[in-house]
Amino acid sequence: MAKQVGVVGLGIMGGAFARNLVKAGWNVVGFDIDAARCRAMARAGVKIAPDATALARAVPTIITSLPKPAALDLTVKAVVDARLHPRVIVEASTFTLDDKFKAERALRKAGHVMLDCPVSGTGAQAKVKDLVIYASGERKAIRRLRSLFAAFSRSAHDLGAFGNGSRMKYVANLLVAINNVASAEAMVLGLKAGLDAQTVFEMVRMGAANSRVFELRAPMMVEDRYDHPSMKMMLWQKDMSVIGAFARELKCPTPLFDATVPIYKKGVQTGHAEHDTASVCAVLEKMAGVRRGRKKRR
Repeated sequence: MAKQVGVVGLGIMGGAFARNLVKAGWNVVGFDIDAARCRAMARAGVKIAPDATALARAVPTIITSLPKPAALDLTVKAVVDARLHPRVIVEASTFTLDDKFKAERALRKAGHVMLDCPVSGTGAQAKVKDLVIYASGERKAIRRLRSLFAAFSRSAHDLGAFGNGSRMKYVANLLVAINNVASAEAMVLGLKAGLDAQTVFEMVRMGAANSRVFELRAPMMVEDRYDHPSMKMMLWQKDMSVIGAFARELKCPTPLFDATVPIYKKGVQTGHAEHDTASVCAVLEKMAGVRRGRKKRR
């Protein structure tokens, strides 16, 4: 029997999951409320379901990659109300633990298994399977899905109890938030000092200051273009809110993370909501009075 999987949410991340699964030989059924995304995925070989209920009926395993908790609630309701034989739901979004546990309880009561499996990586990394999966929940189910995970990531790790995947994602994304703004701050300092942006990128990349975040985001800063996002600033605000609330609940100080919050907020307020988070560089350039005068920013 052919390998079958469903993907609910065909945005930047979910769409990349679906494309790579198709390339790896999986029969993929997809659903998204955005008709344009569905058409694009259909051209990539994904069979489009009319709704989440039809998708759940067609496949034994469902990956959810969703922008808001309300979308997860609707998906869970669709699966539960369909009264199906047990399904495995791989929840790959970044939500609060309360949202994840609420969904898990509802699915478990209906006889299904939900795994908490957020991913570390950007949309650009997702396209080339350069993702790390932080899997948590039922260990037998995680083991059975190793071949599935391998089809759209470079590694998957079993972190134990349900919820540990999200906890690890918060830790990782805290560093991403800081490193992204730090990368932009360094770039702007270089520009203000009269250095060429490409030179700053190349020299930092070769030295001790380099990071994966710098490698991924600095090229956009060099080009001064942020209109092909791998993580939209507006969506990132949701992740920032989740991380901040998690740290406050644990009474854990996060001074560097807290210092980045107003920079991201200013980005949203100054026209970068739909741009990549690398556009914090444009925010800092304006604050520093940097005028490149080369190409029109998009």
